[in-house]
Amino acid sequence: GRIAQLAFVGNLITRAGIHLPGNIDLEGDAFDSYPDGLAAISGPDAIPSAGLGQIILFIGLLELFVMKDVTGESEFPGDFRNGALDFGWD
Repeated sequence: GRIAQLAFVGNLITRAGIHLPGNIDLEGDAFDSYPDGLAAISGPDAIPSAGLGQIILFIGLLELFVMKDVTGESEFPGDFRNGALDFGWD
């Protein structure tokens, strides 16, 4: 669910023409030089496969080591507050 939500919002943002400033690599390729949507991962102007692998590895590491219930106090699936945030809703 979280990955799908982030992908959807990211797609909306890039299609609106908003890109990160600066270069994505040492060769001088800018973030906005790559196409939006599925064309960014497949096609003639797609990001290199090593870059796609780095993105997938980073997401996997976040899922395994960062986005988890450390304290065992989660109130619902996906609750990763770990006792740090309490908005007083309950």
